[in-house]
Amino acid sequence: MDWQFYKMKKVKNFKLLGTSHKIVELNKIKSKYTVLYFYPKDDTPGCTLETKDFNLFYNKFIKLNCEIYGISKDTIESHLKFKKKYKVKFELLSDENKIAIKDFKVWGKKKFMGKEFMGLIRSTFLLKKNNIIKEWRNVRVKGHAEEIYNFIKKNKL
Repeated sequence: MDWQFYKMKKVKNFKLLGTSHKIVELNKIKSKYTVLYFYPKDDTPGCTLETKDFNLFYNKFIKLNCEIYGISKDTIESHLKFKKKYKVKFELLSDENKIAIKDFKVWGKKKFMGKEFMGLIRSTFLLKKNNIIKEWRNVRVKGHAEEIYNFIKKNKL
């Protein structure tokens, strides 16, 4: 979907604890663009690959005045271990009460090995001034960070 035709949607503010031990409030993020990527669990294969890819592109995102935040329902202690292990340069936010997870509608039915269960659906949102410019749902991890970077760069939002 071409971004010009994407209906921009204002998102609700949230306050979540980050790996800097500070509360991150969406309304107070100063960057021009914000990438929020929701992932199921720290230190699992897909989530690790996705986080490492965003980490690899982090400096390029910063040059586009875009900040990145990874969000899952893991505890801050889990996030801190994950961040340290992979030298993650950006904030990981703990949403144990599923505040942002529910607001962004990324909690739902999943299937794995024939079983259905409720879980976090891997999704990414690109925001500008707290408006969703574009969203990616049921994300395939490989090449995803680069795709988002290229989208911002190409469209000169």
